[in-house]
Amino acid sequence: MHYSSLFRIAVAAVAGLLFGAGMVISEMVDPNKVTAFLNVTGAWDPSLAFVMGGALLVFTPIYHGVIKKRQTAVSGEPLQLSHKKKVDAPLILGASLFGIGWGLAGFCPGPAVSSLSSMNPVILVFIVFMLLGMMLANQYLAGRVCSLFYVKRGH
Repeated sequence: MHYSSLFRIAVAAVAGLLFGAGMVISEMVDPNKVTAFLNVTGAWDPSLAFVMGGALLVFTPIYHGVIKKRQTAVSGEPLQLSHKKKVDAPLILGASLFGIGWGLAGFCPGPAVSSLSSMNPVILVFIVFMLLGMMLANQYLAGRVCSLFYVKRGH
């Protein structure tokens, strides 16, 4: 294997381990904690807002001082913003489905993957159906699945 490939794998592994450890330590992998955070009209638990705020306090100066100035990531991948600027039906539909799934399950994809090591059957089922949803969405975007809505896509 080439040195740059090994370096990219190492960077991804370190980043993934840091992310996963942060998710577990902050309890963002606990669906009860996440559901309590999302329950703004009931017994709201704001502690995850502090986790997100803490992450932003660390990330923001690094972004502005290091990342924003770079053309490539540490792994060598190009850094570029999306060229899509339009809020369209697929964006709204996808965001809505993501939010509904997150709210019903109490899992966001990142924390769910971080929780896989627990071998909790609920998490395993969530991951399987999340992957199935991703595959169906890709088929839909490729025009292979009939949609209930007519969405004009520009290329």
